[in-house]
Formats: sequence, C-alpha cells, structure tokens
Amino acid sequence: MELWKALVMGVIQGIAEFLPISSSGHLAIFKHILHLDLESGGMMFDILLHVGTLLAVFVVFYKDIWELIMEGIGIVIDFFKNVGRFFQNLLSKDKKEYIRIVDSEYRKFVMLVIVSTIPTGVIGYLGKDIIERAGQTLLIPGLCLLATAVLLVIADRFNQGTNKPDRISYSDAAIVGCSQGIATLPGLSRSGTTIAISLLLGFDKNFAVKYSFIMSIPAIMGAAVLDLKDIQAASLPAHVWFNYLAGTVVAAIVGYICIKTMLVIVRGKKFTFFSIYCFIVGIIAIVAYFLL
Repeated sequence: MELWKALVMGVIQGIAEFLPISSSGHLAIFKHILHLDLESGGMMFDILLHVGTLLAVFVVFYKDIWELIMEGIGIVIDFFKNVGRFFQNLLSKDKKEYIRIVDSEYRKFVMLVIVSTIPTGVIGYLGKDIIERAGQTLLIPGLCLLATAVLLVIADRFNQGTNKPDRISYSDAAIVGCSQGIATLPGLSRSGTTIAISLLLGFDKNFAVKYSFIMSIPAIMGAAVLDLKDIQAASLPAHVWFNYLAGTVVAAIVGYICIKTMLVIVRGKKFTFFSIYCFIVGIIAIVAYFLL
C-alpha cells in the first residue's frame, strides 16, 4: 500500500469513527475506490486504524478511564471480600454484613459498560462472517448509511434526557450494547447509532457521548484480538509497516479532533447535516453498486 493511500484511510477512519457517518461504511467504500481489497495485509491495517482511534479515546477521556479502571479493580476486590464473608458467615455465629459493591457513580458506570459489552460481543462474534461479506459490496453500506441518516434525524428531534449512571438501568445498557453490535454492519455508524439510542433512552447528552466512546474500547479491542489469529503480519515488508503506522498516527490525531467536535455537536443538536450527508453518500453507494 502506498503512503498516500494509508494517510487517506487514516483520515477517513479518524473522521468517520467518531462523527456519526460510519467508519466501516466509508472504509468499505474507499477500499473499492482505491482497490485496497486486493492488497495483502488489509486486515492488519484495519486493526491498526482502530488502534489509532482507540488512542484518541484514551487521550480525551483519560481521567474517566483511569477512574473506571481503579473502580473496576475495587469491584473485583470487594466481590472476593464478600465471597470470603459468605464462607465465614457459614462457619461463624458472628455474622458480618456484606459490602455493597456498586456504591458509586463510577462503579455503576463500570457495570453498565460490562453489561453493554456482552451483547456487543455475542452479536459481533456470531455475525462476523456476515459483516465481512457485507463489506465486500457497496449495496449493504449504502443501505446502512440510509438507516444511519434516519437514526440521526430521530435523535436530533428527541427531547433532551437527564439520566446519568445512577439513573440508567442495566436493561438500557443491554439495549445500547445490542445497538453497538448491530452497528458493526458497514454503513451503520457505531457512534451515531449508540448515541442516538442512548438519547432515545433518556441519557444525558454529554454522558451519551462519553458512554458511546468508552464502551467502544472493549468492543474494538476484543474484535482486534479475534482478528489477530487470521493475519500474517511477519510477511509484510518494512515500508508497508511504515505506511500502516503513518495511517495509524493520522487516525489518532484526526480522531482526537473529531471527538472534541462530537461533544459540541451533541450539545447543539446538530445531527441534521450528518443525516443529509449519510443519505447522499448512501444513495451514491447504492447507485454505484448497480452501475459499476
């Protein structure tokens, strides 16, 4: 892959992963345009592009992510303390009270992310072959981009919610997780879909964005681990590695800018522009499928 192609794909990944226009759909379309589907090492490049955008998430939300990690460790520790108290209470007359494990907003946040990740992982794993085949044609990305346009219109016109972790149910988290799993289809914007569903469920706008991006971390990392077994990275020449890493860095930088932009967009209810854009690109992709 030439350097300029890697840089173009990095820009597309950084923009489309976080703005509600579907990175998978745009990557699938541009792979056809640039004929990247015929080149070796494509799966490795896809993984690296997602690693780049993950780096952007870690940079923007590093305080929240660090707090979630620490509280996650605390949840595990308190769980085993309760297990110990269970057996202690069985053997002793002096009964000890159990520790309330989910006792803070961040601990609830951790549990919500875990609940959302489960259906995402199940759908992504079971539908992996379908998703790969869907990305090999322009028709599916085109249709899914039209669906993204509809979702964004609905989200833009929905009243603002106020729910933060303490008022969000685990069933709501499961619904958002299912939407993230379905949004692995090329053309369905992951961020657009999960944010739109979160807003429809009454999530606070700022938290909906934060939740959407943070819950993507285990999903993307899990998908990358599953894909690693199918690649032969050692066969790639040094100049290809350089080009891939350059694209990764570009994806991270552009992704950082787009996350910041998305926070402003959601506060201002400005999804209409992206809805129109997705509709136009979706129509173009569908027409191209039948004409090319």
